[in-house]
Amino acid sequence: MFSFSYAGRHEVCPVAGEPALLVRDLHAGYDQRDVLQGVTMHVPVGARVALIGANGAGKSTLFKTVAGLLPIRSGEVRIYGRPVGACHHRVAYLPQRSEIDWHFPITVRRLVVSGRYVHLGWFRRPRLEDWRIVDAMLARLQIDDLAERQIGQLSGGQQQRVMLARALAQGADLLLLDEPLNAVDAETRAIVAAVLAEEKANGRTIVVATHDLDRLESDYDAVIRLEDGRAYGEAVLHLPKQALPVLTPGVVHA
Repeated sequence: MFSFSYAGRHEVCPVAGEPALLVRDLHAGYDQRDVLQGVTMHVPVGARVALIGANGAGKSTLFKTVAGLLPIRSGEVRIYGRPVGACHHRVAYLPQRSEIDWHFPITVRRLVVSGRYVHLGWFRRPRLEDWRIVDAMLARLQIDDLAERQIGQLSGGQQQRVMLARALAQGADLLLLDEPLNAVDAETRAIVAAVLAEEKANGRTIVVATHDLDRLESDYDAVIRLEDGRAYGEAVLHLPKQALPVLTPGVVHA
């Protein structure tokens, strides 16, 4: 249902002055095929960045590599100045809804508390504080009434809110959200948008893979486009909305 890479985990402090995410000449993919072919990108702390590109451009592959779910074949990934292996606790990855086995026999509350495992490690029971965090996230996403419901009984919008609650329960500084508003109802869209705005105001760094190009200027500080396994654009904080760059292949915009 989920893949985690907790072996040898370390909870280390960020390096002062380093960006939330720094990727240099990254090559990664599946089997013998490189989906990402020399991706370089820089996301400052506190930015809310849109990651755009056609299906198959490598958005999900990039997220999974940063989250430690795929190996780095060559190049470098730094999260708050630290390598991926040192930062599992600092990164929360929300996959596309279609990647989850929604027939798995687990309740909403139990699924959300799995976001705390990165702090606990395997085979350790959640503490009272972990459950308190879980219940607070369920209330925040307005799904606390669904806490004991089986996840297979949820609507698409409810599923997406549960997944976001799980990511937020982790308490990560960097959120990687893969199509969080794809095919959801208007109520879920409004709730998720409000929560993400609050997270940004609280200093979280958010990278969102999205096909919703109509909201790029209103919702994001900057845009990075993936095309043919390469990235175009640079995430820049406090970029005036009217100056949001139009990114063109072969040009890296500062």
